Amino acid sequence: MAKITLQGNQINTVGELPEVGTKAKNFSLVKSDLSRVGLNDFKGSKLVLNIFPSLDTGTCAASVRYFNKAAAELKGTKVLCISRDLPFAQARFCGAEGLENVITLSDFVTGEFGKNYGLEIADGPLAGLHSRVVIILDENGVVTYTQQVPEIVDEPNYEEALNALK
Repeated sequence: MAKITLQGNQINTVGELPEVGTKAKNFSLVKSDLSRVGLNDFKGSKLVLNIFPSLDTGTCAASVRYFNKAAAELKGTKVLCISRDLPFAQARFCGAEGLENVITLSDFVTGEFGKNYGLEIADGPLAGLHSRVVIILDENGVVTYTQQVPEIVDEPNYEEALNALK
């Protein structure tokens, strides 16, 4: 389990992030049109998994905006923004913000993605939500980079994450 903080107060996740060099586990997440999508649906593309607690927070919203801007320049790469927000809220946010370069996916049905990737928050006021994580996968679904943001209110290290795509 990872030890992270929420405004300086220690909380924990349910496990550890996938190891670099390992094949990412498949997932079943919900798109804004309520259809299901899995890892195999993105085969052949590099993936940035931008994972966070909720779009209803400033830091999470900022990360989606940042990656949306970056995604416009990323060739052969898709940016998946994953949370437990309802797909309706994700679609409303992206529509209101004019964000068209990222794909929002929801883990609201079972939370299995958060558990399988070891990033679900286990305790504290955000228990059950996802911690702030960036995972990069190559075209074959192999993990090439992970970043567990140690303080939930902090943004990820965008530059480091995007450099991992090179």
